[in-house]
Amino acid sequence: MDLNYTDEQNAFREEVRDWLIETLPRDLTEKVRLGKRLTKQDSENWHAMLNARGWLAPNWPRQYGGAEWDAVQRQIFEDECCRAHAPRLVPFGLSMLAPVLMAFGSEEQRQRFLPRILSGEDWWCQGYSEPGAGSDLAALKTRAVRDGDHYVVNGQKTWTTLGQHANWIFCLVRTDPDVKKQEGISFLLIDMKTPGITVRPIVLVDGGAEVNEVFFDNVRVPAENLVGEENKGWTYAKYLLTHERTNIAGVGFSNAALETVKEVASKVQSGGKPLAENPHFAARIAQVEIDLMAMATTNLRVVSAAAKGQAPGAESSMLKVKGTIIRQELTSLLRRAVGPDALPFQEDYLDGGDNAEMMGPEHAAASSPSYFNNRKLSIFGGSNEVQRTIITKAIMGL
Repeated sequence: MDLNYTDEQNAFREEVRDWLIETLPRDLTEKVRLGKRLTKQDSENWHAMLNARGWLAPNWPRQYGGAEWDAVQRQIFEDECCRAHAPRLVPFGLSMLAPVLMAFGSEEQRQRFLPRILSGEDWWCQGYSEPGAGSDLAALKTRAVRDGDHYVVNGQKTWTTLGQHANWIFCLVRTDPDVKKQEGISFLLIDMKTPGITVRPIVLVDGGAEVNEVFFDNVRVPAENLVGEENKGWTYAKYLLTHERTNIAGVGFSNAALETVKEVASKVQSGGKPLAENPHFAARIAQVEIDLMAMATTNLRVVSAAAKGQAPGAESSMLKVKGTIIRQELTSLLRRAVGPDALPFQEDYLDGGDNAEMMGPEHAAASSPSYFNNRKLSIFGGSNEVQRTIITKAIMGL
């Protein structure tokens, strides 16, 4: 693999960089840079800006309204967005459901749902995890029983990210309880406005409520909302998860976080010298930077393979594990660099309150909430322990 950018790729980078400078609102940039919580409107505004430019769906084919960029272009775009402190796009419709619909959905489903994902008319969330089915997702118990032209769904999903904003949810449901657990699962698309659905927020240790419980009580779902074949949902779920795990790696976001750590460490004093000159701290920064460079190369290989029609395999598990370790290390380094200023819990400031006063330097307010929130990275999307098992089986043959 040639890791040198061509003249065309460098020109593309400049095009993206110039557009971000001209288009990305300064107040939104500042919210992202300072780690403040984004509103639903913030996300929708950024979604609409990218859609108007034709850059919302870089990996989609042009026939569905995508940019159809190659792997290098997508990597450049992500790097520049992160460098500019652009918001991270909500991935559930764009990067997770859409590839499943393109690969396994009916043409009617593609024509119905893909344009609404682009327009922002539909906000999707993911109904996978359950109280008794997290890392062992195949143990899910939410039932869907066929009743004429509908499925009747009963059960519960949990850790449903941004479910409070969503008007649709894609769900794994059990349609055959009498077979091997992986073989009795189906993939349903469910309108969140359907009677019988209740969403209850879960307040996290950082004070935010980005995840939810979702309850289904005799929810009637049209059978036409079944994706692919009944009882084949595990195949579609694995396909989706490979895209999710690659996305979790977050190379661009880690690059931006690394620059923040370096900047803070160059300003904070330790023993009369900048913290960046402390041998122990400098060694940790060097190690995470080396790991990040190696992961970025692996990520490019995986995305390049996906661009040629190959579904990401165990390599996406490698990216998930390493990517989450790197991101957690970066939040840990920032919190250590901030020191005692990381202690105050400034929720009003993080929520963007008009009268909220910040205690300490601006980079301190989000350091602890970000650190604690990112502990989840090694759990969601399939825990790192499970990913290591996948790697040993698929690559090492153990």
